[in-house]
Amino acid sequence: MIDQAASLDRTMGAMTERLLALRTPAGHWEGHLASSALATATAVIALRLAERTGLARPGLVEPGLAWLATHQNADGGWGDTPLNASNLSTSVLCWSALALADGPDAATQSSVRRAEQWLHEHLGDLAPDALKRAVLARYGRDYTFSVPILTVLALTGRLGPADRAWRQVPQLPFELAACPHRWFRWLQLPVVSYALPALVAIGQVRHHHAPTRNPLLGPLRSGLRRRTLGVARSMQPSTGGYLEATPLTAFVVMSLISAGTADHPIVEHGLRFLAASARSDGSWPIDTNLATWITTLSVDALADADVLSPADRATVLEWLLSQQSRDEHPFTRTPPGGWAWTNEAGGVPDADDTAGALTALRQLAGPASQPAAAAGVQWLLGLQNRDGGIPTFCRGWGALPFDRSAPDLTAHALEAWHAWYPTAPPSLQRRLSGATRRALAYLAREQRPDGSWVPLWFGNERAPGETNPSYGTSSVVAALALTSPTGLAEADGRYRRGLRWLLDAQNPDGGWGGGDGTPSSMEETGQALRAVALGSLIDSDGVSKAALARGVQWLIESTREGRTLPPAPIGLYFARLWYYDELYPLVFGLRGLSHARRALIGPAT
Repeated sequence: MIDQAASLDRTMGAMTERLLALRTPAGHWEGHLASSALATATAVIALRLAERTGLARPGLVEPGLAWLATHQNADGGWGDTPLNASNLSTSVLCWSALALADGPDAATQSSVRRAEQWLHEHLGDLAPDALKRAVLARYGRDYTFSVPILTVLALTGRLGPADRAWRQVPQLPFELAACPHRWFRWLQLPVVSYALPALVAIGQVRHHHAPTRNPLLGPLRSGLRRRTLGVARSMQPSTGGYLEATPLTAFVVMSLISAGTADHPIVEHGLRFLAASARSDGSWPIDTNLATWITTLSVDALADADVLSPADRATVLEWLLSQQSRDEHPFTRTPPGGWAWTNEAGGVPDADDTAGALTALRQLAGPASQPAAAAGVQWLLGLQNRDGGIPTFCRGWGALPFDRSAPDLTAHALEAWHAWYPTAPPSLQRRLSGATRRALAYLAREQRPDGSWVPLWFGNERAPGETNPSYGTSSVVAALALTSPTGLAEADGRYRRGLRWLLDAQNPDGGWGGGDGTPSSMEETGQALRAVALGSLIDSDGVSKAALARGVQWLIESTREGRTLPPAPIGLYFARLWYYDELYPLVFGLRGLSHARRALIGPAT
């Protein structure tokens, strides 16, 4: 262990130095999201339609198409990022974007042929009915992403003649956006909460091209077009980008242009966002940045190192406090007190980032941040669903992904509540105790028979069902260890089963992947190391120590003592859209090593 300790300290030192060097001039961290074929394809389609109506200057579409052709996978399809395997959704969207090339050259024609060969191999047929069935089957009852894809296919002529193509697109009930917001939790919309602008725009373009035939519903929809556009406009941030997301904004823009409302301010501001988001190589990222999330992860990763000066800590603290929402949010109507994933105007307060911010505030300033922390804690308490779990954005909205409770979000909330419980007033402590009991009961129900938990916001395309039980189980095991479950017999038993699952899922090379038998990654290994290290503190038989040492050795060797940190596409950004951030392997890896060192040797000095 002595030899490993020296190597471990060199690795952590190199990673710490690198992380400190990657701060922005303002003193926080921003990261760098992967370029996305899916985002690039949707942006290109929206901008091409805008060009053809005289709304956008040429100059962005051709570089985008060239980037897509260059980053096509060898099998002819596309993954969401250059590191992903080909998938149906992204391949269909890129194939559709290439249909809009003006006078396609030989390279574009070759790219289209290869894409169609891939689609034929996976679908058997490119007829409209086959495309529709395949897209709908991928997402089931959730229309959040399937109907936008079908809309793109119709807009680009990939579903055949327009008079028949638009009848292949399910009609979204955009008229429901005119209802009071408090009704949405009972209306059971076919899209998730964050997709309301797409519901409006995509519902309107379908109604425009294939008017509703129902004699009562058709006139109602036509009469509510202006009003529902007003709702969508009220949700558009000053940057113009809904949720700072290229795909969502592009879907709205292209739909409204085709629906005959190209002169609407939503289109103008959306096009401005798309132009500003383009990268110099012709690509687009899936979102602007994850600055708040990356900063809170970085603070946690550096917690043991004590390398931030008092001035640096004050700078990060001030920045984090400035990101806390001060008003009711127009997107979700949640009260003030939460944090979004980004510092840009299009961010929406959510559970994971609020929990991360609360933990970071505790590490940076402790009780000095009590007023902001109290507001954040109460914001999280108000989000808790009746089932005891924590959803992403809105309490009680619905059962679709990103609206229902999730184990990883619930575990993160438990950590945040635990961090601030000692300094909370008695009345708030009572609320926290009750919420914690309900959250633990939820996690007990969500534990799978094999002892694992499946998260919402991370996945692994090589794992069964593209889930990531390593990340989910690590999140819950860490939370249960921190909240001392040994006093709760049922929670303690489930915690030990979860820890045993993690130990059994460790790969022969010492690292962890998304699940049993998936290749090891720095992100998943770092997340698992943290959980196993925290678990080892209350693991009386000491079975975790050998697993920690093997995991540490894998990270030391695979990073070349902190010098090589390639990312893995394990992030999920709504509707199974994959992404990675270049800082993820650094912050997850360093955080895991820090916890492992404390468990194996003691805190770094």
